[in-house]
Amino acid sequence: MRWNSRSESRRWQVLGGSRSLPIAITFAVVVGSVVAIAAQTRGQVEPEPVRESGQSVTGALEGWYQNPDGSYSLLMGYFNRNSGETLEIPVGPNNRIDPGGPDQGQPTTFLPRRQWGVFRVVVPKDFGTRKLTWTIVANGQTTSIPMSLNPLWVVEPFKDAGNGNTPPVIKFESGGASFTGPPHGFARTLTTKLAEPLSLAVWVSDDKPLRGGRGGVGGPLAWSKFRGPGAVTFENAKPAPDADGKAVTTAKFALPGDYILRAQANDATGDGGDGFQCCWTNVHVKVTVSP
Repeated sequence: MRWNSRSESRRWQVLGGSRSLPIAITFAVVVGSVVAIAAQTRGQVEPEPVRESGQSVTGALEGWYQNPDGSYSLLMGYFNRNSGETLEIPVGPNNRIDPGGPDQGQPTTFLPRRQWGVFRVVVPKDFGTRKLTWTIVANGQTTSIPMSLNPLWVVEPFKDAGNGNTPPVIKFESGGASFTGPPHGFARTLTTKLAEPLSLAVWVSDDKPLRGGRGGVGGPLAWSKFRGPGAVTFENAKPAPDADGKAVTTAKFALPGDYILRAQANDATGDGGDGFQCCWTNVHVKVTVSP
C-alpha cells in the first residue's frame, strides 16, 4: 500500500485521529482488511455516495495543544456529510459535550462538508486521562466522538516546526490587535439593528499567502455563521483583500438576537493546514442584533 501522508492524514483526522504515521498506516490496513472481507462475503463494496441532504454530522478532534497558563485546548472541527444542507442544531440533547456540558462553545450552525478547527474546548492542567464526548444528532442519525489528551494527537497550530510557517494575521483595525491560529474568545463584539447591514472590515496579512496572492497579503477571507437564531446573508462571504490587506463585506440578519460569526483566513497550506492544523486562522465575532 502506497502511503500518501497528506491524504491519509486528512482521512484519519476526520475520524478524530492524529498525524502519526504508524497509527494511520495501521488504521488503513485494518479498514482495508474489513473491506476485503466484506467484499468476499457480500459482493463488491461501494463507497458511500455524497448526498446533498439527509446525512449525519460527525465532530472531529483535530488535536490538542497546551496554553501558556498550563491548561490545554482541544481543537475541534466537524464533518457534515451533506454537500448542500446546512444544519441548525441548537445546544441541548442533539448537540452536547459531556461531562460538564451540554454547552462548551460548539457551533450550532453546521456548514456542508469538512470544517477545520472551528472552536476549542479548554480543559484544566490536571485533566489527565479523562475524556469528553461530543454527541451530534442530525437527520435522525447520532454520532459521538471522544475528546482526550492522547499524546499522539499533539498539534502545533501557531507555527509549523518543519518549515517555520505561521498562520495568517487578522486585525480589525490597520494597527490594531493581532489574531492568529485557532479562535480564542471573541476577537470583536459588535452591535447592529435588524434593518441595517453590518459592515465587516478586517486586515489580513501572512508570510505564506495563497497562490496568486501578493507577498505579505493574506488569501481570501471566508465569513460564515457559527451561532444565532436566524439566517445571516453576507454581501460577499469571501472578500479578497486589497493591496493593503483590507477585506470588506457586510452581513444582514434575519432575526434579532445574539449571533457568533466566524472568519477564517488560509495561507498556501489550505483548509486545516492541509490536515496538519497549521497554518490557518479562525476568529469569532459576537454580534448583538436589536429589533
